[in-house]
Amino acid sequence: MPLRLNVGASRKVTDNNYGSRGASVNLELELDASLVAEPGKLQEEIRRLFGLVRASVAEELNGHGTAAGNGVADRQTANLRVPHSDGGVTTSSRAGTNGAGSRPATASQVRALHAIARSQGIELSQFLYDRFQLHRANDLSIKQASSAIDALKAVGVGSHD
Repeated sequence: MPLRLNVGASRKVTDNNYGSRGASVNLELELDASLVAEPGKLQEEIRRLFGLVRASVAEELNGHGTAAGNGVADRQTANLRVPHSDGGVTTSSRAGTNGAGSRPATASQVRALHAIARSQGIELSQFLYDRFQLHRANDLSIKQASSAIDALKAVGVGSHD
């Protein structure tokens, strides 16, 4: 019976634009069960895999996780392929950047946009289309989302005078 191993790493970093961003990589693979009888080799394989996923997470957070490798590509998916000892392969997807040339809006930014628009009585999809020619907050770049948050807050400040 094969030995199933799940190795993962996740990291979240703060962001200057109203939130944080994170990356996570998880691998699940089958190893030869005989490795249990050789704890040193098993531990070495686990260390190697953890090193691989930690490096992948760091690469993604540093903006080098796109297929083009420069952090300024269209929305793309880069696949991390990890060979198994049995010849199989585990594939993990990592999201790249959006078409605006920067990272996508954070989940915190998207939530903030919806909350501010709701509190102001503003139709968010129309606001986003008028300003960015986009219909969904999830389609904004991190910089666009920051700008949209500032604009929505400014509308609220002006309406209370």
